[in-house]
Amino acid sequence: MKKKKVLICGASGFIGRNIFEALVKNSEIEVVGTYNSHPFYSPTSSLRKVDLTSKKDVNKLLDENFDVVIQAAATTSGSKTIKEHPEIHITDNAIMNSLVFRSAHHHKISHVIFFSCSIVYSGGDKPAKETDVNLNDGMHSAYFGAGWTKIYLEKMCEFYSRLGRTKFLVIRHSNMYGPYDKYDPERSHMFGANITKVMTAKDGDEIMLWGTGQEKRDLLCMSDLVDFIEIVLAKPDKKDFDLVNVGCGEAVSVNDIISKTILASGKDLSVAHNVTGPTIPVSITLDTTKAKNVYGWQPQIGLDEGIKRTIEWYRNNFP
Repeated sequence: MKKKKVLICGASGFIGRNIFEALVKNSEIEVVGTYNSHPFYSPTSSLRKVDLTSKKDVNKLLDENFDVVIQAAATTSGSKTIKEHPEIHITDNAIMNSLVFRSAHHHKISHVIFFSCSIVYSGGDKPAKETDVNLNDGMHSAYFGAGWTKIYLEKMCEFYSRLGRTKFLVIRHSNMYGPYDKYDPERSHMFGANITKVMTAKDGDEIMLWGTGQEKRDLLCMSDLVDFIEIVLAKPDKKDFDLVNVGCGEAVSVNDIISKTILASGKDLSVAHNVTGPTIPVSITLDTTKAKNVYGWQPQIGLDEGIKRTIEWYRNNFP
């Protein structure tokens, strides 16, 4: 039987690396990954150095007759950079996705998977369904640039799907955590930054959290997102266009997250809060009913177990 040929754009990044390492274990899939500046060793699959903002590079790459393109490449950052330099999320992400989508259509790629995220929702106490994007009220002001770019790219996926050659799936995922995340406190998301603060602290130290700690996050272990991708790839009946939430479905306060992290680390640490520090005071929880009913997926890794696994990975990779 012919192997399914899958391209992972951004295979050296957080989401892409985790998907890459899972799919290379599947004997029925031939995996090719791209990187821009951070290569890694892979004895079983091919890696390509590609500038996804170059039309020439993208078209040459997609000449290889892929069955599926997983577009996980993106310029990302944490709340500090989002507040100080929100423009970095706009230009490169808009260009690279526009080129990948257009080339996928031109090359008649069967299926494209694009990662949007939960920042397109305005937030609140009620879990957000896929239909709950409010184009008038919009998302939190800190997410204005990145959020509207995501919505624009979602609609571009729908546009190309209507042209008939390529099917598109948009995944709005919640806050991800796990292996290969950014763990530099200056550049990372909340979870990665706090893991580093805890793991680099000594017994008796006080660690500083940005914000009040009352902010809530819907956290999903990366292995659960990878499971969803594997389900999608195995699913034979794909819609021309679909959009689905993938998250835990429950929001947890940053204070609770840091308490669980300290407990899992086995350290004796105290916590202080810098309420003027960069944080985004919005709570977004995803309703994942569609993912369960249509795709047969639901998260398997609870937060306590996910934190334990992440700390173990951190210790093995940052001794």
